[in-house]
Amino acid sequence: MTFDLALPGSDLVIKGLEDLATERLSPEALLVTAAAPRLRRLGIEVPERALEQAAELELYDLLVRSGVADPYSAYNALLRSIVSFAAALEHQASRANHG
Repeated sequence: MTFDLALPGSDLVIKGLEDLATERLSPEALLVTAAAPRLRRLGIEVPERALEQAAELELYDLLVRSGVADPYSAYNALLRSIVSFAAALEHQASRANHG
């Protein structure tokens, strides 16, 4: 599925998918992995990634290790972004199905 690049958070999803394709473990890749079930239901192909723990925990740990000033706030901001993206994509799909 293609999606509108103007959707909120699309930049994070694109980078996350690119990083997953190249097996790079980035915050964006972990974010997309955490949201993979919802994104797959929306038609986005998310590569499988084996992790030692849940993607959400890996993401938070990565933010802590990377020296982000406030990893908890950064983590929550990333989660809000992916939720906004998924909600906007669901709305877009709903409009396409009913319009």
